[in-house]
Amino acid sequence: MPDLLELVEFEADSPRKEVKELSQDDSELKYTVYDLIRTIKDPEKPNTLEELNVVYEEGVEVKERTSGNVSVVRVEFNPTVPHCSLATLIGLCIRIKLERCIPYRIKLDIYIKAGAHTTEHEINKQINDKERIAAAMENPNLKEMVENCIVEED
Repeated sequence: MPDLLELVEFEADSPRKEVKELSQDDSELKYTVYDLIRTIKDPEKPNTLEELNVVYEEGVEVKERTSGNVSVVRVEFNPTVPHCSLATLIGLCIRIKLERCIPYRIKLDIYIKAGAHTTEHEINKQINDKERIAAAMENPNLKEMVENCIVEED
């Protein structure tokens, strides 16, 4: 895949083609993100998040890139019940898996579907706070739970 600067220099006389290339990359990114998160295991059940409809293709959106050309990815998920005690852990699993598996810098915004959880605002704040994420991953028990949820089966 060409670097954006190479693309801009190479296609400088064709702005339409440049936009088309960027949107194709964004579309590929959307499906890459979804493929990565759909296989995360639920912390309590023997199912994946996709099987439980916690994550879904329409919940992944690639937004306009930042001025520094960083892709902005918004992931929405829907806990199975409005009082799900593990919603924060699920959001943490989504974040950690994507941060580890996407080979370039992206800005992640991870949110619970509006109205789907009784404490969605507090959870959204936690799973989008870098310091809280770092602190959570320093907890050995929590880290082990995340690792068990995001490990890929052969």
